[in-house]
Amino acid sequence: MMNSTQAQDCARELWEEHCRALRSDPVRISEVEKRCIAFGDVQMKYGLEVIGEPGENGYPVYIALHGGGGAPFPDINNQQWAHMAIYYKDSVKNGIYVNPRGVRDTWDTHANPESYPLYDRLIENLIVFCGADPNRIYLLGFSAGGDGVYLVGPRMADRFAALHMSAGHPNEGSMVNLYHTPIQLQVGMNDAAYDRNHETVRYQMVLDRLESENPDGYTHNVYVHVDKPHNFRDNSQELQQVMIDNLSWLHTGLVTRRTVDSNAVHFLDEFTRQPVPDRVIWDLDTRDRLTERSVDSFYWLKVPAEVDSGTVILHLDKNDNSVVVERDDTCGQVTVLLRDGMLDLDRPVTVRYPDGKRTEHTVERSEDTIRTTLAERGDPNYIFTTSLKLEA
Repeated sequence: MMNSTQAQDCARELWEEHCRALRSDPVRISEVEKRCIAFGDVQMKYGLEVIGEPGENGYPVYIALHGGGGAPFPDINNQQWAHMAIYYKDSVKNGIYVNPRGVRDTWDTHANPESYPLYDRLIENLIVFCGADPNRIYLLGFSAGGDGVYLVGPRMADRFAALHMSAGHPNEGSMVNLYHTPIQLQVGMNDAAYDRNHETVRYQMVLDRLESENPDGYTHNVYVHVDKPHNFRDNSQELQQVMIDNLSWLHTGLVTRRTVDSNAVHFLDEFTRQPVPDRVIWDLDTRDRLTERSVDSFYWLKVPAEVDSGTVILHLDKNDNSVVVERDDTCGQVTVLLRDGMLDLDRPVTVRYPDGKRTEHTVERSEDTIRTTLAERGDPNYIFTTSLKLEA
């Protein structure tokens, strides 16, 4: 049986082997050199600039999504893409600034089904080839790029340290998966197209409610820029005027003012991802757009791709060396992924169910689990050594 030290050594060696294989893969090399990744019949072109020096664990990454969307001519999205190459860049002091081109000229240009595996591939390449810090990957965007943040961020919340959305529309997207992923929303007070101004504040109310129900999560901030239309400054070093009380404005029209630092990058820089939190909340309804993605895991939970509805909530109790099931709408389709440090794997692991049932399990570390979890997300923080299937 593999012990803790052997499992850690195995994981490190297999990760190094994985990196060497990718760095010698002609397809991967071409993706990095040509700044273009293909999936199916689409391509994600992207610009990239490395700025300053890396941190202790590598470079933070800022993935900036352009505006445009369902434009009648590709030139509009191309122009917006070119503009995003510089839009937030000056605010980045140390990091990798990446601006992907939307894969199609549709309203959801950044969130087509193919977009999600392309983001996975892009992030993996950035980690392996560019020295990116996997725990400081940020997603931000303006207008159609803001739509992209609303759509992509919650569906891939475990990949990002924080999100920033400006001037986009939520399109009724769920925010439930953002339990551990801070988000900042910004909008112009007069941005009435698609009711973006009011919808932004309504989504503040959604996040407020989620935070009130889970006070240790759902960090968020919302700025309504006073007297501004669709365009406003979320990339400035100067203070901007925003509403003091967004909810009063929404309900009564009362305009109040204060000055704040609304710089998107400044907000993002405050946060680092915790890849293995003690508690996970997963809204499986967000899988509606993930039909082309091969990742079945979210943080340390795994559910087969065909299960695309319901909610799963679990937490770890280290004192009891147990996995606690708070809610499982999947009828026992959840697999818990574990490694040393999450629980004591040298002792029996208990699973506690909502009805009071307790089951006890002896788990074994496995090279197969290490290989499988490494390959699934290409992220050294999501390498696990054993798994435990829950009962219905």
